[in-house]
Amino acid sequence: MVLDGLRRIVRNFIESREYETSVNEFVKELQKELIRSDVNVRLVMDLTKKIKERAAEERPPPGLTRRDWFLSIVYEQLVNLFGGPERPQVKPPKKPWVVLLVGLQGSGKTTTAGKLAYFYKLEGYKVGLVAADTFRPGAYEQLKTLGEAVGVPVYGEPGSKDAVSIAVKGVEFFREKGFDVIIIDTAGRHHREEDLLAEMEDIAGRVRPDEVVLVLDASIGQQAFEVASKFHNKTPVGSIIVTKLDGTAKGGGALSAVAATGARIKFVGTGEKIDELEVFDPKRFVARIMGLGDLEGLLERVKKAKVELSEKDVEDILEGRVNMRIVYKQLVSLRKMGPLRKILEMIPGLQVRMPVEVDSKTLEEKMEKWLAAINSMTYEELDNPEVIDKSRVKRISYGAGVDPEDVKALLKQYEAVKSISKQLKRQKNLLAKMGLDTKKLGELMKS
Repeated sequence: MVLDGLRRIVRNFIESREYETSVNEFVKELQKELIRSDVNVRLVMDLTKKIKERAAEERPPPGLTRRDWFLSIVYEQLVNLFGGPERPQVKPPKKPWVVLLVGLQGSGKTTTAGKLAYFYKLEGYKVGLVAADTFRPGAYEQLKTLGEAVGVPVYGEPGSKDAVSIAVKGVEFFREKGFDVIIIDTAGRHHREEDLLAEMEDIAGRVRPDEVVLVLDASIGQQAFEVASKFHNKTPVGSIIVTKLDGTAKGGGALSAVAATGARIKFVGTGEKIDELEVFDPKRFVARIMGLGDLEGLLERVKKAKVELSEKDVEDILEGRVNMRIVYKQLVSLRKMGPLRKILEMIPGLQVRMPVEVDSKTLEEKMEKWLAAINSMTYEELDNPEVIDKSRVKRISYGAGVDPEDVKALLKQYEAVKSISKQLKRQKNLLAKMGLDTKKLGELMKS
C-alpha cells in the first residue's frame, strides 16, 4: 500500500531520544519512503521543505510536546498533499451532471464507469452511461454488461467509429429523458498517441462536460506527473479516481497527478467488485497510514463497510421514510461489519426484534441474493417498494437469478426496517417533547 513504511518511521521517531537528530532522521526517511512509493521527486522535496520550515519556525501550544507537535505538522502537510482536510464534494451541484472519464489504456476506466454509475444510483440519482470507446474491441459489450448488472441504461452505437458523435448523441439522449448523472466512457489512451488525445479534446469541446475525471492506475509510478500534465493540457482535469488501490500497489504516483493538475482525488477503487469504490477522505487516509493509535482500527472498520449512510439517509430513517436504497446500505454494512445491531441496541427505549441466529455462511448467501434482487429493481421500485406486486417479483427474481421466495423474503426485511424506522421516529418525537437534543440520535446513527 502507498506509504506502507510510514508507520515504522513514526514509531521510530516516537521511540527515539534526541529531538533535533530524530527530526532530521524522520525527514530523510520520509523522503525515501515517498520516492519509493512513486511520488514525484520535486513534490517530495517541496513537502519536506515545508515540514522542516514549520518545525523550525513554529512552537507547540501549551500542554503539547515537541514530538507530538511535529507529528501534527507532518499529518497536516500530508493531508494537504492529498487535497486538504475536507472530503471531496461528490454530490452533483446541478442536473444533469455530465462526467467525462479519461485515462490511459488499462487503467480500469470502463469498470470505473460502472462503479461510478452504481455509486450515484445508490445515492438516488437517475444515471445513464455512454459508451464512447470505439477504439478497444468489446468496450461497448463490457460497459453494457456492467450497466445491466447494476440496472443502469447504456447508450452506444456498436459498429460506429465516430466517438465524438456517439458522445454527443448519448448525452442528448439521456438529457431529453431527464437523467440526473450522465457518465461518458472514452477510449483508453497512451499519452504519446496524439490522435487519440485529439479525439478526447474534440469530445470535451462538443459535449462540454461539467466534470472531467482522470482515471489512474495506482501502480502508474513516476510517469504519473507527465501523464496527468498531458491530459490536463488537452482537457482540464477536475478530479481524479485512483483504481486498484487494493493493498498491493504503491499508489504514490497519484499524488503526483494531484500536483500536476491541481485536481483532487475524489474516489479510490479498492477491489474488483462493483461496490468497491470509496469516497476519498484525506484525513482518514493519512491517519491510517501514519498508524495513529485507536483511530486506525476504527478507520479499518469504516473502510471494510464500503457503504455509509448519508446525512439524507439518516434524516429519512429518523422521519420514518425508508426505501430499498437504505436497505441496501444496511445489508452491505451488516455483511461487512454488523454495525446496525450495535447502533440500535445503543438507543434507549428502542425495542428491536432481531432475526433468529443463523450460521454465517447461510446469512452471507441470503444477503448476496437480496443484494442481487435490489440490483435488478427499477428506480420506481427502489424508491417505492410498495409497488412491487407478484408480476414484479417474478421479473426481479428472473433478472437477479434468484427464487421468487428470496425476493419475498427481502420485502419482509424491508417491512421490518420500515417498522424500526417508525420506532425511531416515535423515539425522536419523545426526546423532542422532553426537551432533549434529537441531533444526538442522528449523530449516533452516523457513527
